Parts: sequence; structure tokens; C-alpha cells
Amino acid sequence: MATQKMLKFVTIGREMPEKRDAASRSGDFHEIYREFADAKAKEQSSRCSQCGVPYCQSHCPLHNNIPDWLRLTAEGRTREAYLRSQETNTFPEICGRICPQDRLCEGNCVIEQSGHGTVTIGAIEKYITDTAWEEGWVAPITPAQERSESIGIIGAGPGGLAAADRLRRMGFQVTVYDRHDRAGGLLIYGIPGFKLEKHVVERRTRQLAEGGVEFVLNVDVGTDISFDAIRGKHDAVLIATGVYKTRDLDIDNAAARGVVRALDYLTASNRVDLGDEIPDYEDGELNAKGKRVIVIGGGDTAMDCVRTAIRQGAQSVKCLYRRDRANMPGSQREVQNAEEEGVEFVWLSAPGAFSGHVTGEAMVAQERDVDDTGEVPTISAVRVQRMRLGAPDVSGRQSPELIEGADYDEPAELVIKALGFEPEELPRLWGVDGLEVTRWGTIKADYQTHQTSLPGVFAVGDIVRGASLVVWAIRDGREAADSIVSYLSGAARVAAE
Repeated sequence: MATQKMLKFVTIGREMPEKRDAASRSGDFHEIYREFADAKAKEQSSRCSQCGVPYCQSHCPLHNNIPDWLRLTAEGRTREAYLRSQETNTFPEICGRICPQDRLCEGNCVIEQSGHGTVTIGAIEKYITDTAWEEGWVAPITPAQERSESIGIIGAGPGGLAAADRLRRMGFQVTVYDRHDRAGGLLIYGIPGFKLEKHVVERRTRQLAEGGVEFVLNVDVGTDISFDAIRGKHDAVLIATGVYKTRDLDIDNAAARGVVRALDYLTASNRVDLGDEIPDYEDGELNAKGKRVIVIGGGDTAMDCVRTAIRQGAQSVKCLYRRDRANMPGSQREVQNAEEEGVEFVWLSAPGAFSGHVTGEAMVAQERDVDDTGEVPTISAVRVQRMRLGAPDVSGRQSPELIEGADYDEPAELVIKALGFEPEELPRLWGVDGLEVTRWGTIKADYQTHQTSLPGVFAVGDIVRGASLVVWAIRDGREAADSIVSYLSGAARVAAE
């Protein structure tokens, strides 16, 4: 009788790949988890219970065939596992690294609910595709037949790249436009290397370029090229710009020197890691070395900032969040990693004001008001307001309430605002009439087809959803690619008739 390869969760405990110790990993930007060995990947995959109704799959935005590739891995059929994995996911090795599995697949694993500890789905997903790259199983993009139709994609982030990959494999001519000098969007400039090393992204963009996707970089739509010009060059257009407008604080001295946006801070750090020379980093403005750092916010971007500051050699790093740990939107795994590395979380707290002092000649004018000197103050402290959780709001979450008289000053030389992102006003910036947006400023697009109010123009990712997860952008990009094919096929039929 054949030996049972699965259902080993009763006898085998959950194990993650070995995590580098906090002291060693805090000094560099390399990924913190080591790769699963082949035997360990098989062992951990065998813990899957092969559910009849796999909640891991239904709670994955891509509906990945997770039980299938876990079984194939457990049986030593890693190449087949890879082929099964990439059927539904364009970038499985990226999702395996950065998806918040504790909130998605792993958090809904049936054996996790029964108290046996979830299957380590993300680590195995990463192992499968990393192995595929090492073994040469990742095939180049070679369309069976070329098609003449052309698609322009604005934005080289995960949504745009996922659509480009799917369209190019079907033989369409694809051009990707992006404002940055490298493709990848937030994958390359937003997410730090200790979560996603940049060679992982670069080999994917290289694969696309070698497969015939044209990248037009360092081009800002609305300035360097008009949206109408892009529409005129292509048979269909996909908007996948993401959201980059930072939410701000309406408090005293909000514009003080030393108060920076999370995206500016992370972009500078990632550019330095890629070998670029960044003046604002060299002069200390976007460098945490030797400083007392305060990060404001509780999402994944805030976690990226606090852990980056540790690696830059900050004197201390504190994270202010207005709710408690249980209500924090960021990954609990990331919170744990940050605490291990020396980050202090100050729960139920919010900034009330930024205290600053002026420098240079303005210091002489002690009797004058700071604003009268014309000098911008430099941050020296944050006025911290203590909060408590009150009645639930419309979303069901308890609303934070200010505790009167509990304020105090926390010294800081660098404050990073990680308050989330909002969409830019694309119709105004691009001078486009008829491109409808929602009351939140996101582009209005059909939920299933991703078609916008303009014929032949589609939109995906954060510019439609608002700030969300990479895995949702990948799903949207794949779906939009299929919708574009249907749109162009319909247009071809009409032309033929």
C-alpha cells in the first residue's frame, strides 16, 4: 500500500525557514529568512490536510491552487508544483515573500483553526519558484503567434507588469510607461530589501524585456508625454499607476525640517541599496544614522520604515500608533520582527504637534517669533497625545479618543509620516476629459472587466482600489489583460464585418 504523504500535521509541528538572528540581520538589507532545504519543504508541505473546501485557496485573492502544489512538493514533484503555482500567479516568488499570509491563506488554514499551527504556505511558495529559477524551469516568454494589436500600460508596478506578462504571452505588442528609471514600482523602490531583495524583481522585469515588452522609463505622463498621445499610439490602454499622494497631518510645525514622507524615505534607502547616489541621503535628511527616530502610523509601510531606520543605525526607533496592537492594520509577523530588532511600539498614541528650533542666524533672534524669521524650524520633539479606545465606528473598529492632560514631549531628530496613500488627481494632471473618478479620487472602473468610462481604457490596482496589497494588483492585472483581449477581439470582429 502506498505511503500516505499528507495529513502529517498531527505528528509534525509547524516550522518556518530559519530566521537570521536580530543582531546580524539588523546590520544589512538582505532578506531575514533563509531558504527551505528540499527535505524541510517536503516535510512542511506534508502537513497539509488536503481539505475538501480549502479555505487557504478561497481567501487568496488569486485563488491559488495551494493544496495541489503543497501535495506535489511533499511528493518531491517540485517542477510540477511550480507549473501548478504559476498557472494562477504571475509572480509567486514575490507573493511568497511579501504577502501578509497571516491575514490571508495561512490565517485561514483549517489546521490553524484546529490548533495545530498553519502550513507555512508563503515560505513553500517562495521555495518552489526560487527552485524553478535555479533549475532553469522558468521558461522565457515566447508567444506562439504574434498579434498586431498594441497595448500601452501606464505604470510598471505589480498590476502593470502582471498584465504585460499575460498580454505578451498571447502575442500582443506591449509598451510599459513609468515615471521612474527602473521598472517595478513599489516592488523596487517602496519595499525594503530585507523583505524583497531587488534581484528578485529585476529578473522578472528582465524576463519581460527579453520576451518583447518595451519599457519606456523616466517618462511622466502629463508632462513628458500626454495621455492622448499614448491613446493614439495604442489599441488599448491600461492605467496601473498606483497611488503616491501621501496623507498628511494638520498639526503645528508639520513642515519642519526632519519631518519626511515615508515614500521619500524608503525610496532613498532603496536607491542607495541599488547603488545610486542620493544627495538627500548623503546630507542626512533621509538618513536615520545616529538619530532618534519616530515613525507615525501602523500599517505595513510604517513597519518598513521602522526596520529600515534600525538598519541605517538610528539611535532609537519608536512607532506611534493611535490604536492598540490588536487593531493594528500591519502584519503581526512584521511587528514581531521589528520588536526583535529593537523597535519600540508606543500604542494608543498620536502626534499632537511637532516642536522645533531654528538654526543659523535665526538663532540670534531669540526675542522674535520663529515664524517671523522666515526660517523653517528643525524638528526636536513630538508632542505625543495619549489615546483610549472608545465606541466602535461604522467599520466596527473602536474609535480612538484623546485623553485630556496626558500629553508629553518625545525627543526626535527624524520623524517619518507613514499615514497611507491617496490617489493623485489623474484627470486634472493628465488633462483628460471623460475619465470618471469616485468620490475618493480613485478611477471608476468596472469591477469585473476593469473598463473605465473611456472606450479602450482600463484601470487596475491601487488607482482603482485605493492603497491595497500587491497580490490584489496582480489579480487585477491578469483579469484586465483578459478583458483587453476580449475588447480587442470584439473590435477586430466589428472591423472585419
